[in-house]
Amino acid sequence: MTRVDFYILPETTKRTTDQVLCSLTGKAWKRGNRVYIHTDSPDRSARLDNLLWTFNDTSFLPHGVVNKTEMENTPVLIGHEDPPEDLHDIMINMTNTVPLFFGRFDRLIEIVDQAAEERAQARDRYRFYQERGYTLNTHNLDS
Repeated sequence: MTRVDFYILPETTKRTTDQVLCSLTGKAWKRGNRVYIHTDSPDRSARLDNLLWTFNDTSFLPHGVVNKTEMENTPVLIGHEDPPEDLHDIMINMTNTVPLFFGRFDRLIEIVDQAAEERAQARDRYRFYQERGYTLNTHNLDS
């Protein structure tokens, strides 16, 4: 069963959800996991693609956008539709909805900003997973 982790940004943080995304993706990749970053649009996928190239000038994070790169050998994929069938390690959900296919991943990561609307939507997703018996973990991030 999928393990679901919520990473909660504190109110006083200077870090953004995108920065946390980059950090978590880098850690997962270094541990040998394949990661699918799920977005809500082609524009957001392209923006995160650019961000992953530039977020850290001292390291490289091999990644690509679904259907625009060789997906089989790319450890980090970004997309706004269903992920490739052979990808099962980690999904990072960067949308405000529960993706229908999240259950095929070993681990699902949700990053929660302090904006009131986003927190309310995250609570709805948390309740959804909880009601269905998924293992839930909450990580309150320090500023």
